[in-house]
Amino acid sequence: MLVEKNVPLQHCNTFGIAARAETLVRIRSQDDIRQFLADPLWGRQPVFVLGGGSNVVLTGDVAPVVLKMEIMGMRLLRETDKHWIVEIGAGERWHDMVAWTLAQGYTGLENMALIPGTVGAAPVQNIGAYGLELQDRFDSLDAIDLVTGEQFSLNAAQCAFGYRDSVFKHAPAQPKYWPVTGSTAVPRGLGLKGRAVICRVRLALPKSWQPDLGYLDLQRKQAEKGVEQPSAQQIFEWVCEIRRAKLPDPEVIGNAGSFFKNPTVTTEQCADIIAREPKIVHYPMDDGSIKLAAGWLIDACGWKGKTMGRAGVYDKQALVLVNRGDRHSIDASVTGGEVMTLAGAIQTSVYERFGIRLEPEPVVI
Repeated sequence: MLVEKNVPLQHCNTFGIAARAETLVRIRSQDDIRQFLADPLWGRQPVFVLGGGSNVVLTGDVAPVVLKMEIMGMRLLRETDKHWIVEIGAGERWHDMVAWTLAQGYTGLENMALIPGTVGAAPVQNIGAYGLELQDRFDSLDAIDLVTGEQFSLNAAQCAFGYRDSVFKHAPAQPKYWPVTGSTAVPRGLGLKGRAVICRVRLALPKSWQPDLGYLDLQRKQAEKGVEQPSAQQIFEWVCEIRRAKLPDPEVIGNAGSFFKNPTVTTEQCADIIAREPKIVHYPMDDGSIKLAAGWLIDACGWKGKTMGRAGVYDKQALVLVNRGDRHSIDASVTGGEVMTLAGAIQTSVYERFGIRLEPEPVVI
């Protein structure tokens, strides 16, 4: 366990926001977590778990102890008749892991290429892209209870995955006394926010693979390339091309990817909006609800390319808020306050025009 004091976090978050951690602990094994919890100096302090910093907005220096997740390792754990089960350390970069699985001949994650962040953060957000979500490939995970220090495992049902949602985004019903032991099933609906840290994730990758080309962008890329039966590697490369064309490189232009969740409405609500806005982009969901494209809503309100202070809306994708300052400068970079002021103005505009409240994706601290 490595403990550091007064640590700059500008290069630990993809927005490039200049903030500091009063205390940062580098976690490279499960034992590091247990050692941290057993230490009388740190063990009862509030904590903030930080992976790749791709889904966070820092609004100031971070007072809770920052646990920087750096548990590494990727391996084939076992095989079944239908799946390869791979196990990945929480500190591995998600995109690197996707590339590794394809290099090993394990298909099924190609649609989720180039998603920023670490593997440990993926279940928290139930990340997804181009028709695929983590829950579609999830097997189980190992985590450690930050109160008891005990390790436990969760399957998909226990993670209570939803659209950009999981048990890790909801507060425990009884923070002091909520029981979690080694292999005890976690009741659906009880929260683990701030209660546990994910150490390892296991994914089930299908041996019987079929390409998922349901998204229009992928269909256009398929037509452009003239490939009738693309391989998983080809889809991986297409997704990378599409994302690079739409989204800014955070090393150049600071950002946290898609800033708002795509809202869902009832069919009746959607019909009412379509009557007023016939061109609105919407997608029917399996549960009968309708998902609206948040980027379209923001663009329709005239925000694409606009700037407030040193925060702005990306001119190629209105769903992405960007750092208009110098993301490598302490003094000239955007602040978390500027980002949230812009986000609030966008939320107000969308609500006033469409009656829809946009919900931010990133964690704000």
